[in-house]
Amino acid sequence: MYDKIINDNKSWIDATFDKLNKKLSRTAVSSRYKIPYTTVNGVHDDRSSRPDTWTNGFWGGLMWLMYNATKNEDYKLTALESEKLMDKGFYEADKLHHDVGFMYHILDGANYRLTGDKAARNKDLLAAMSLMSRYNVEGNYIRSWNGKWYGEDNNGWTIIDCMMNIPILYWASEQIGDDRFKKIAIRYADMAMRDHVRPDGSVNHIVVHDTEIPDTVLGTKAGQGYAVGSCWSRGASWALYGFVLSYIHTKEEKYLDTAKKVAHYFISNLIADDWKPVVDFRAPEEPKYYDSTAGAIAACGLIEIAKNVSEYEKNMYLTAAIKLLKSLEENFCNWEENEDSILQMGTEMYTNGIHMPIIYGDYFFTEAILKLKGSDFLPW
Repeated sequence: MYDKIINDNKSWIDATFDKLNKKLSRTAVSSRYKIPYTTVNGVHDDRSSRPDTWTNGFWGGLMWLMYNATKNEDYKLTALESEKLMDKGFYEADKLHHDVGFMYHILDGANYRLTGDKAARNKDLLAAMSLMSRYNVEGNYIRSWNGKWYGEDNNGWTIIDCMMNIPILYWASEQIGDDRFKKIAIRYADMAMRDHVRPDGSVNHIVVHDTEIPDTVLGTKAGQGYAVGSCWSRGASWALYGFVLSYIHTKEEKYLDTAKKVAHYFISNLIADDWKPVVDFRAPEEPKYYDSTAGAIAACGLIEIAKNVSEYEKNMYLTAAIKLLKSLEENFCNWEENEDSILQMGTEMYTNGIHMPIIYGDYFFTEAILKLKGSDFLPW
């Protein structure tokens, strides 16, 4: 069934990849010495002066994805330049935070797995050690952010996004034969399953924990969603993809079941709006804000779920992923040469950064298309 669905959509998949390759092979050269986040008047901006920015790994990571798919040296050269720019982050250790998986695992980690570069491996291990050091032994969670966030002390805060960062810990345990990294990742996944994912499959973005009493929730925060108790769509997509990744790394069925539960909630909300993801699934009808990036992330997770469920379940998840990606391509992709970005209409949060291209949208859209083309390289 999986192969039949892929074959039925092969023409679209191949055509979409060709458009990706055409545009990215150009921007790989024109933006080689930048770390883009968005575009200004169609041209990539540059965040290389801020090496602690959580999104900075996606440009180089995207280049490694395309290099692996095409063996075009331009992609590799740009990825390596991106790594050089990101090395500065290690010299500003007070600015390292919970997002080091986003920053380094899909960048240096991808380099090591594709080329065997030992220096890249060591940098990825340093990033993993940094993330592990954020584990609160008393509270039993990995702390998010540093200092104050949203104007408040955030010592006890956890966020669903970190489900996408903990794969670096699974990898580190495999690399050095030390189960401590994996055990902390599992503890975080178990906490997120209990405290972030609601019974209906919707997701809390921020959960506030007691810093001294283990497994004690003091409350929740709206975070980047509409309100407390709503469901920020990108947070749901982090959960959807993050839990299936934890299943892939541990083979614990509870993580696959959780990914499926979130997927069902996500899919049911997409159907209501022609497969276009709104920013928050529990927000007012107007104004209608979309977040294309949430759809691209979710599509990656849906494809991985389809690969890991029984034969008669695959159809639902893979078909949903393709419908979602086709909707993103038709409604939100810009293939013109006068625009460096590809996926438009991303949104940072419900109250800010609405309807703009964001680099991780391009990254996850490309990752999803490559999965459909049969790539077995999992950057996470």
